[in-house]
Amino acid sequence: MTKEAVAEILAGVIHPALEKSIVELGLVEDIKIEDGGDAPSKVKFKLVFKKPDALVADLKEACEKRILSAFPGTKVYITELVRESEKRSGTNVNDLGFEQLEEVGKIIAIASGKGGVGKSTVTVNLAIALARMGYSVGVADADVYGPSIPKMTATEGLQPEVWANEENPSEQLIVPIEKYGIKWISIGYFTAPEQALIWRGPMACNALKQMVLQVKWGQLDFLLLDLPPGTGDIHISLVKDLPLDGAIIVSTPQAVALADVEKGINLFRNPDVDKEILGIVENMAWFTPAELPNNRYYIFGKEGCKAIAEKYNLDLLAQIPLVQSIRESGDNGTPAALEQNENAFAALANQVVMRTV
Repeated sequence: MTKEAVAEILAGVIHPALEKSIVELGLVEDIKIEDGGDAPSKVKFKLVFKKPDALVADLKEACEKRILSAFPGTKVYITELVRESEKRSGTNVNDLGFEQLEEVGKIIAIASGKGGVGKSTVTVNLAIALARMGYSVGVADADVYGPSIPKMTATEGLQPEVWANEENPSEQLIVPIEKYGIKWISIGYFTAPEQALIWRGPMACNALKQMVLQVKWGQLDFLLLDLPPGTGDIHISLVKDLPLDGAIIVSTPQAVALADVEKGINLFRNPDVDKEILGIVENMAWFTPAELPNNRYYIFGKEGCKAIAEKYNLDLLAQIPLVQSIRESGDNGTPAALEQNENAFAALANQVVMRTV
């Protein structure tokens, strides 16, 4: 078994849509052979696409079948990547205006300096709480490297329709997924869950702007942008170039997280950005076990976000407890705010409305 032999085998795998060999299309990279000795040998290679491809799973299965047919017992490891070319096809993001936002009332960014603080959980449940109050809401999942909205709303596997723009037929508009009375858009609808996106900052920025500016939102009272964690070039580009009405910063009360919160505050208050911060949400503020409803355990520290809010003269919009049902409902795609007895997110929605409407 050699690299050349494996490449020849893979040349027999035809991309169904493009009707060409995956080798001819240049999708196969970095073939490696590892002799296992007494153990099975290993074949490793990459399938690299220029854009998300819905046929990834089928192509991987076809590759594995052909290799195992030629070399039974071999262990096959396939890594699929999306590496967007520098010259992008399709709509030029620089030509996109704010036409699709003309009927959108308030655009609010949900940000966090640090990952893993529950920013997406807050975004999804805030959206649902606002919808339950009677507002029309849309959510754009701008976390291009770790989109979680499809999982948290049980919309994985769905793919938005693409329509021609009536006013400009050469331009295409993305139609968001609708569920729970909310319009959702995410890069996760265009990629397989396990697919890695190899995008540099400018590419990611352009893709995310399209996720906002090229979407047929229609009439909305609120559009929530679930930003990726951190304060990098993606954040700067989005918050500077999009007409934001404000930002909400999410954190846990943990000292490590709060250090990054301060960076996030300074990003929005930087003179070159200058966007209003509506306030801070303290997530996982305390843990209350179901069997001891009157007990509070401050696992990540106590009132850390309150101290930061006071330091920077910001409002503490809500303290959301660490509750097992919130985590479970997010994993199941039925967000906690759908339940009448979830008051933390309803209280947060009230605070947002008071500051924006």
